[in-house]
Amino acid sequence: MIDLLVTGGAVLTADAEDTYVPDGAVAVHDGRIVAVGTAAELGASHPARDTVDARGCLVLPGLVNAHAHSAMTLFRGRADDVDLQVFLARLVAAESAVLTAEAVETAVRLALAESIRAGVTTAMDMYWFPEAGLAAADQAGFRLVTGPTFMDVPGPPDGLDFAERLRRAPELLRGSATRCVTPHSAYTLDPEQLLAVAELAREHGALLHIHAAENAVEVETVRGRYGCRPVELLHHLGLLGPGTLLAHAVCLTDAEIALIAASGAGVAHCPVSNLKLASGVARLPELLAAGVPVGLGTDGAVSSNALDLFAPIRAAAVLHRATPGGATDPTAIGARTAVRMATAEGARAIGIGALTGSLEVGKAADLVVLDLNRPHLTPRHDPWSMLAYAAGPADVRDTVIGGRVVMRDRRLLTIDESAAIEELTALAATLPEPSGRIGVPT
Repeated sequence: MIDLLVTGGAVLTADAEDTYVPDGAVAVHDGRIVAVGTAAELGASHPARDTVDARGCLVLPGLVNAHAHSAMTLFRGRADDVDLQVFLARLVAAESAVLTAEAVETAVRLALAESIRAGVTTAMDMYWFPEAGLAAADQAGFRLVTGPTFMDVPGPPDGLDFAERLRRAPELLRGSATRCVTPHSAYTLDPEQLLAVAELAREHGALLHIHAAENAVEVETVRGRYGCRPVELLHHLGLLGPGTLLAHAVCLTDAEIALIAASGAGVAHCPVSNLKLASGVARLPELLAAGVPVGLGTDGAVSSNALDLFAPIRAAAVLHRATPGGATDPTAIGARTAVRMATAEGARAIGIGALTGSLEVGKAADLVVLDLNRPHLTPRHDPWSMLAYAAGPADVRDTVIGGRVVMRDRRLLTIDESAAIEELTALAATLPEPSGRIGVPT
């Protein structure tokens, strides 16, 4: 007797062979996938305590958000129509004024409700008070990959200087199932601080997740201080490697792409956020051609305004078809590649490809049931194309994380959604007025 059988739907596994079972099923026990096959085979061989009837649906791996700042739901709409530097100035001031552990937990809870509704089952998160985010994720049954955050700015929300934050970090890392450290960037931390954080990551076998080369101003800022570009600096300091994930990586030279590829580092591509902040268009085709593991991220709900990964999937699939030089290539990325960046390749990029990202025996039972009985999903000639070009978060019917059904028939089971909305609305009402008019740099 297994715990759960998801049966009757078309199953897209995103495994190495891109196995697709038109009338399939996924058997789940103790949080893991124990079998994938036809509905008839698994129905006969795996009696289950609970069943999800997926007839008329597509079953796919849970989506992996490779770069997020979940608690930024609190500031959604507060820094729109500005560039990255103005955005950061406004955001850092607001964070310093209002953030507490309790506020972060409230904001993350709403973010997880939004994410689960959108079929996201894992997120790589970088934010203040990571222990509060982990507490919200534990209650919601969500896989939040996060850890100690380092950003050396005046008046940090947690009131800790860099040395004290570094001293406290091991306790948080020891208590995390998936370990990472999240230094913000090479322009908010100096080389000595970056080296200390890298050593912390090595000591604890943790992934190192850092913003790098997000826009041209950042590149020039770092070059002006240290005489080299952000990725070059990380290379010189020894921070590039198979345990490193670079967020954005928009402004890269050929030499930097080669450095990233040779090191084994991954990239979190955030096309919607990059476009909204006018940061530029990442060289995704070149990164993939070089063999760099690339996942898709939403970034925070301030820079992208939504934690919906379907939008980055679609943007990644179409954005890179026209280059600045005028050349066009309709096959530059494509539907299958974009969807895999939000599933198997996204999990690989954030260092947990052995755990999740595809529907395979032994992996965590993280899966999504997508309702296909929708006008915009009819007819269905190709599941990859449908997911990349037509599907959206409203099509997600059921979400399962680690074998636990956290949303069934579009009803959240682990989060009181109404309460989460009310709590965040009340918290947002306490925010000070932003400096200057919205959309006008000050």
